[in-house]
Amino acid sequence: MTKKNVKKVLVIGSGPIVIGQAAEFDYAGTQACRSLKEEGMEVILVNSNPSTIMTDVDIADRVYIEPITLPFVTEVIKKERPDALLATLGGQVGLNMAVDLSEAGVLEKYGVELLGSSLHAIKHAEDRELFKRAMNEIHQPVPESGIFDELEPAVTFADKIGYPVIIRPAYTLGGTGGGIAHDRYEMEEISNRGIKLSPINQILVERSVAGWKEVEFEVMRDSADNCIIVCAMENIDPVGVHTGDSIVVAPTQTLTDGQYQMLRTASLDIIRYLQIEGGCNVQYALDTKTNNYYVIEVNPRVSRSSALASKATGYPIAKVAAKIALGMHLDEITNSITKSTKACFEPSIDYIVVKFPRWPFEKFTLADRSIGTQMKATGEVMALDRTLEGALLKALRSLEVGEGYLHLKKLDGQSLYDIHCLLSRIDNERLFVLAEALRRGIEPEEINRITKIDLFFIYKIQNIIRMERRLLKEGLTEETLKAAKRIQMPDSAIAHFAEISIKDVENFRKKFNLHPDYKMVDTCAAEFESYTPYYYSTYSSEDEVKPQGENAVIVFGSGPIRIGQGIEFDYCSVHASWALRGAGKKSIVINNNPETVSTDFDTSDSLYFEPLSEEDVLEIIEKEKPEGVICQFGGQTAINLATPMAKRGIRIIGSSNESIDMAEDRERFDTLMGQLGIARPKGCLVESVEEAMEKTQDLDYPLIVRPSYVLGGRAMQIVYDQAELRQYLKEAVVASHEHPVLIDQYMVGREVEVDAISDGIDVCIPGIMEQIERSGVHSGDSIAVYPPQHLTQETIETLTDYTREIARAMNVKGLINIQFIVVGDKVYVIEVNPRASRTVPFMSKITGINMVEHATRIALGESLELQGLPLGLVPDKNYVAIKAPVFSFSKLGLVEIKLGPEMKSTGEVMGIGHTYQEALYKAVVAANLMIPAKGNILITVSDRDKPETAELAKRFVELGYHLISTSGTGEYFKNRGIPVEIIRKIHEKGENCEKYLKSGKVDMVLNTISYGSQIEQEGYDLRRIAVELAIPCLTSLDTAREVLRVMAEAAGENRNVEAIQDYIGEN
Repeated sequence: MTKKNVKKVLVIGSGPIVIGQAAEFDYAGTQACRSLKEEGMEVILVNSNPSTIMTDVDIADRVYIEPITLPFVTEVIKKERPDALLATLGGQVGLNMAVDLSEAGVLEKYGVELLGSSLHAIKHAEDRELFKRAMNEIHQPVPESGIFDELEPAVTFADKIGYPVIIRPAYTLGGTGGGIAHDRYEMEEISNRGIKLSPINQILVERSVAGWKEVEFEVMRDSADNCIIVCAMENIDPVGVHTGDSIVVAPTQTLTDGQYQMLRTASLDIIRYLQIEGGCNVQYALDTKTNNYYVIEVNPRVSRSSALASKATGYPIAKVAAKIALGMHLDEITNSITKSTKACFEPSIDYIVVKFPRWPFEKFTLADRSIGTQMKATGEVMALDRTLEGALLKALRSLEVGEGYLHLKKLDGQSLYDIHCLLSRIDNERLFVLAEALRRGIEPEEINRITKIDLFFIYKIQNIIRMERRLLKEGLTEETLKAAKRIQMPDSAIAHFAEISIKDVENFRKKFNLHPDYKMVDTCAAEFESYTPYYYSTYSSEDEVKPQGENAVIVFGSGPIRIGQGIEFDYCSVHASWALRGAGKKSIVINNNPETVSTDFDTSDSLYFEPLSEEDVLEIIEKEKPEGVICQFGGQTAINLATPMAKRGIRIIGSSNESIDMAEDRERFDTLMGQLGIARPKGCLVESVEEAMEKTQDLDYPLIVRPSYVLGGRAMQIVYDQAELRQYLKEAVVASHEHPVLIDQYMVGREVEVDAISDGIDVCIPGIMEQIERSGVHSGDSIAVYPPQHLTQETIETLTDYTREIARAMNVKGLINIQFIVVGDKVYVIEVNPRASRTVPFMSKITGINMVEHATRIALGESLELQGLPLGLVPDKNYVAIKAPVFSFSKLGLVEIKLGPEMKSTGEVMGIGHTYQEALYKAVVAANLMIPAKGNILITVSDRDKPETAELAKRFVELGYHLISTSGTGEYFKNRGIPVEIIRKIHEKGENCEKYLKSGKVDMVLNTISYGSQIEQEGYDLRRIAVELAIPCLTSLDTAREVLRVMAEAAGENRNVEAIQDYIGEN
């Protein structure tokens, strides 16, 4: 039974994607909204993230893409008057918002009931002191801990409970300044730093159980006190590594039945005592020698692990949690996968699941790669197989990093001694080092002693190494091939160890007709019939696939979330799948990311949870024999599969790989632009330093340089003179005949981006976006505005004509994204991508044109006219929408945060309003760049920015802000009559920048870079400290100017909120 008085529910989303809170909440939120609608509820959604399926008009009745802050959410409640609020599906953001709304008396004032876990339960799980008390009540052990604000008592406490101890400063972002102390000396050092870094000068000291086994339980409970365990998971990495950065296995592999039952009982006791309604996640540390355990933490909400548990078992946690929140009981809710069993059945699984994190270190070559108590992964992959070895090797292929196998080239040259030393380093390469150690003959027991990784897992990895040795010794025979395939060894690895070509392995497999079999995920170990075609591959068992037949189309997904390829592409894959079904086709999705909507069981007709590598994809195509494949919606991952597919004669639906090649091959692209008479920035391709010096004679500095193939690393840079160019070519990239380097003149102008739908004859352009930051900042990191505010009618017509000509010349059938630079009144083309881009969800939502759906129908052969789309540029709407980037710098440690041509943001927010001011104000608030009125601004800029900054500084002073600067910038301001307080630089003694920042005397930092590739240490330190203390830090004058305008006008704050449905309906 649902609650009688609830008809209208407000759901709070989780906002932009940051490290530690990624797409899993988009997936949970989407599922929950649909689940509520099934029960006849009217659903209102507040979420500031434009890139997700969750904020689509089809998901909730009223979608508010507004900042998730107390004032804005209060406005939504005032306007919509919901009966109830569901906050346990929006991650930490949603939970904190619910607590704020309740404490500010908003829920009481408007009579809004809190669904799901009560405030009491949330507080007891979140507040360390209350949590400790609650656990003591029910005799659940928690690590001993104490809270201190001075060094002496903290050290005395640590001496008493015994080392090692974990130190966590209060209120710093993501465990900054904390660490593990192994003795008194480290304790003093870390505590001292922690107390200084904490804004309230307070640290938590607790007994460290690093090295124990980490186990997680995913539990459900309803209001009638029915509880079930959905899934128990075990981390391969012992306690001490954040679960988000651990390799996780389900079901638990190494627990004895007694240990499992003990933790199962504890989980049920805890969820009952806290009276949590819905999903909940409990983490334990277990000492397998003594069977002692500690409860590490309880999340009273749907968490990252819930998304994993959902996909691993096929039990839709978020969907069930939403129905429980409405007052339904587990025995009244039908499991949508079997359609016959109820949600009170505990899932049982007959396969092994491995989750592997995806880290962003290839983007940040200087980042600190160690992993510990603070999460650094941007996304994750999941793989299923009948063997643990197989699941692990599939997960490694899914990551799209390095060789896609359990091997790192750079370790080959290391000595045995080096490998031994590397084993004790906990970083993103530890598993590869472990495999290398086994290859070199280091004993499993020795590895276990150093890493504390359970011997069971080390033996499993040893099985993979033994298989390699067998191939080296016996070569390829029917037996060795079958054995290698049973543990999912890829053809490329088999070829390498058997010392033959990949083609030979393929032929050999054909000869013995060795193909994977596909099994179905059915939640109940095949006890009941299941209705969802959701498959994984495995070898030598029976096949369960019913192919979808002639009429099927495969959509390639986008794999794990990483910087530069985020949730936007998942949005596109989902819409492509829906559009195919709408057009009467069967849709098949291949993807391996457990956090997304595309891997939900009801998004497509068939779902394959597999790596997106050429070999794995070909096997599925062989099995399904579809009409064709679609490559334009899965980001670079899917585009990379286009050429291999075309070479094998598989039909690519939509833009052919020919169009893709025209855009990606630099020389073909230049020739094409020449034929069309479209200008490009002047540039050249060089193969050596000498050639670079010669060819750049007729170019004007600054220049932008980058390798012609971009595989991460220090890819792009702006150089200001010959010396810097020389240095770049020596340090960052070595130019050669195989890998030429591109050098372009760097144009200072306005960057403009166009997304269009083309049918090869004409185009439909829903809108044009203009970027606030001047060119040179990656478009994904720039603030974008629709409609453009500074372009002349003439320029807009030129942009429209160019887009039509390029799309026609490249014969694009589907989506195309073009980036232009406008200098004065001249338009230049920078790059063209014949695929879905990062801005497609944003443009689709604000213009009401579902771009992916139309592009999919074009790919299937319908023209633009047939679909009734307007041709050319669609007239501007009478409102403004702005997309602003959100970064996760505080999590990564030692990362340079200045913006440049390399993308660094992990997510984005949107502000929408009737004027440019209103939209920008909302975007700035949602992106957390707010500065208090009359606050203090610390400005230090490089010489070439001083004249422009002085103008800005005058405005700041007029608005009542207080300026602080170091000597250089300060003197410059003083000479021009601008009032400024001059303080010392970081490395100078006394009242310096660092002291000011830490004592809370600075509200915002504006710091531009002195260029050149040596990191200017002073500025770098300054920006790092600002980030760790969560002080807004701007590195671009353009952003500063716009933020300033907003601050000036926000004095008479009017908060108008409107649902996206209203904005689109007005026109």
